[in-house]
Amino acid sequence: MSDEALPGHVRIRLDLSYDGTDFHGWAKQAGGKRTVQGEIEDALRTVTRSKETYELTVAGRTDAGVHARGQVAHVDLPAELWAEHREKLLKRLAGRLSKDVRIWRLTEAPAGFNARFSAVWRRYAYRVTDHPGGVDPLLRGHVLWHDWPLDVDAMNEAARALLGEHDFAAYCKKREGATTIRTLQDLSLVRGADGVVTATVRADAFCHNMVRSLIGALLFVGDGHRDPQWPGKVLAAGVRDSAVHVVRPHGLTLEEVGYPADELLAARNKEARNKRSLPSAGCC
Repeated sequence: MSDEALPGHVRIRLDLSYDGTDFHGWAKQAGGKRTVQGEIEDALRTVTRSKETYELTVAGRTDAGVHARGQVAHVDLPAELWAEHREKLLKRLAGRLSKDVRIWRLTEAPAGFNARFSAVWRRYAYRVTDHPGGVDPLLRGHVLWHDWPLDVDAMNEAARALLGEHDFAAYCKKREGATTIRTLQDLSLVRGADGVVTATVRADAFCHNMVRSLIGALLFVGDGHRDPQWPGKVLAAGVRDSAVHVVRPHGLTLEEVGYPADELLAARNKEARNKRSLPSAGCC
């Protein structure tokens, strides 16, 4: 996965959003399942009348049912093809893509840009309501219903113990050879005027199921089943706890991806590729 386009190619940044309800996640899958990546690559091949499929690299893969408002990807296109289609490509893609996925901008990326490795943070929102009547029907595809009253102050107290750089193995689905060390920069919850509780979750990166597991733990605190110290104890234990539920995906939205200044892209790419470890506590 190069940080530069191949000779004769131009790296294009795509800013996009999608409703994940009817997608089997971002990444292409065998068996013809509908995915965001597959749909965009098919549309791009069609509108440029290309025989080749140009593969997308994304800032963060989302699971089935998860939405995105501020997703970022890149694709390397032949310079001649980009020159021919650049003026009308956005509108043609809008006409070809299904209405549950939209590309908002297509721009030539700066040198060294990589949608995945250049990112310095990803920000998600998880939305849940504890209204006894359930979820507003117009929001049902984006808000989880929790049928116990939630104490948002207790949830925020619990969240503070999870901030910073930790091994989040207790909140991640383990993948062979992948680190679970992450820096959680923000985890905070606010109840809106409509009663919907929105959790903001920002980190340099996330491991599989991390956000939904964190929210599952905080919901147990909010409804009084666990005390505010419990999520921190789970984190310190360093192993998956069967009491931590992975909440349903439809309440989760990737809101924004952050990148450094252009001159810092190369350094960020190198840093992101290094396998992380926590500092040693020492012997004494």
